[in-house]
Amino acid sequence: MKNICIIGAGSIGGFIGARLAATGQSAVSAIARGATLDALRSHGWRLRQGDQLLQAPVATASAHAADLGVQDLVIIAVKGPALSQVAREIAPLLGPDTVVLPTMNGVPWWFIEGRSGLGDAPLDSVDPGGTIRAAIPLRHVLGCVVHASTASPEPGLVQHRMGQGLIVGEPLGARSERSAQVAALLAAAGFEATDSADVRADIWYKLWGNLTMNPISALTGATIDRVLADPLTRQFCTEAMAEAALIGERIGCHIAQRPEDRHLVTARLGAFKTSMLQDVEAGRPIELDAIVTAVREIGQRVGLPTPQIDVLLGLTRLFARVHGLYPDAMDTT
Repeated sequence: MKNICIIGAGSIGGFIGARLAATGQSAVSAIARGATLDALRSHGWRLRQGDQLLQAPVATASAHAADLGVQDLVIIAVKGPALSQVAREIAPLLGPDTVVLPTMNGVPWWFIEGRSGLGDAPLDSVDPGGTIRAAIPLRHVLGCVVHASTASPEPGLVQHRMGQGLIVGEPLGARSERSAQVAALLAAAGFEATDSADVRADIWYKLWGNLTMNPISALTGATIDRVLADPLTRQFCTEAMAEAALIGERIGCHIAQRPEDRHLVTARLGAFKTSMLQDVEAGRPIELDAIVTAVREIGQRVGLPTPQIDVLLGLTRLFARVHGLYPDAMDTT
């Protein structure tokens, strides 16, 4: 894949872009804005890994997709609230064989496509009106799960903290030549890349942990070690995760692990700030809909109640609205 575009050159987008550009195998461009765009034009891709600073040239950095033209691979690394805007602007990047790889948290817009029992309508929580699905047809999409922690201490500079796992796979399951090609490209850039035969299950498994840790940390300001150290909060997480596991079972995303076992894995991260807590502290809109609202909506579609998830959604949504981090519209659903 000779031409790659990263949409959203923040911490994850910059992490992937810098690694790919450093291999010299592809021309890696960026769609960015403001200070990040200025930094990319001045310094190229920059990634700090421990004491090492990795720098690589950016092929083209622009605020406009039309300046780049058709790409072989488009990696979407924006936050969920920005995705509708991306959908409105992505057309110039897409040719007949362009692969789109969304490296985003939570339930993606394409998650229920081609799945019986979930209805034909797009999920209102992540794609109201189906505008994203219309702009980025499923034939372009590869699913992706990111298992890495990064930060952006200043525009255009990424700090790698931990993890370098990237799972890719066909949305409808099985493996393909293009998924193998993208996995190989990522592996050559130093990622622990996996070509998955069931990327939907991989997405649901990651979401299963983020579902509780992200919003509770955002509400309380607590790192995850403190969330899990409180026995009442830990039990609440267990009960909400049990609801999500039942939904997963109904939609073909089986989770073999118990919530208590996942808590032990999560606790090993120590005093870790979730991405949603980082967004709250930075005054950015939170990704509540893809991480929590979508789980509730899928539960409704398959007829499973979600009382604990409902409480979590209601409290976090109210908190975010009060602080200007989520649309301030009355919602009685």
